[in-house]
Amino acid sequence: MKKALDIATLIGIFGGTFLILFSIMIGGGLGGFINIPSLLIVVGGTIAAVLVQYPLGDVLGIMGVMRNTVISQSADPQEIIDLFVKMAEEARREGLLALEKYSKEVDNAFIRTGIQLAVDGTEPELLREILEKEVDNMEERHSRGQGILEAFGTFSPAFGMIGTLIGLVLMLRTMKDPSSIGPSMAVALVTTFYGAVLSNLIFNPLAGKLKEKSKEEVLMLEMIIEGILSIQSGDNPRLVEQKLMTYLPPKKRKSDDEGGE
Repeated sequence: MKKALDIATLIGIFGGTFLILFSIMIGGGLGGFINIPSLLIVVGGTIAAVLVQYPLGDVLGIMGVMRNTVISQSADPQEIIDLFVKMAEEARREGLLALEKYSKEVDNAFIRTGIQLAVDGTEPELLREILEKEVDNMEERHSRGQGILEAFGTFSPAFGMIGTLIGLVLMLRTMKDPSSIGPSMAVALVTTFYGAVLSNLIFNPLAGKLKEKSKEEVLMLEMIIEGILSIQSGDNPRLVEQKLMTYLPPKKRKSDDEGGE
């Protein structure tokens, strides 16, 4: 396992923020877009609403979820395939018990668990059931994190609108002074701006990124399950490799084939 930095996420967030700020500065300066009460309404109100919907512990863990969309531990699929081919060769020569060392040495905990179950003589159907339950539990954890980010993305523009309505009400109460209407309207609209930016540049895109990363991880785990079951059934190493290659994108498979020639 290795840590990978998702450059696209960083470019998107910082690039989008820079373009928005740059456009504001060209148009007249940042001063008119800085309003502490508006920020408190959007941020505070959004957090409060999410706390109503989700447990405190899950909400407090959102920073870790957001970090996982930028920095994640990933395994090289080709390295995993090579590992399974190697294990298939040893299993055919020396039997499944020869793979017990891999249940302690391999970095990937999911592979260690599967190999240990196979070495212990677990029936294939039960082995698949156990490992697929692990995958289901992982998907549930990812789904909860994704749901929290989506909740932030849903509530932030709503509280932006609430802040705008509050600003409009306050503005209408002071309409005796026509000169105050323009500045008051501007302040009222800033709250909607905060909510829209947070929702469309931060929370909803990160929720989508987490969903895509979860799909990739599930596919990887399904490939591992297939590899363990193939080794357990005594498939020859070449067949194991061919089965696992089907989980890779066609371009990746083509590149690998050319690299091996």
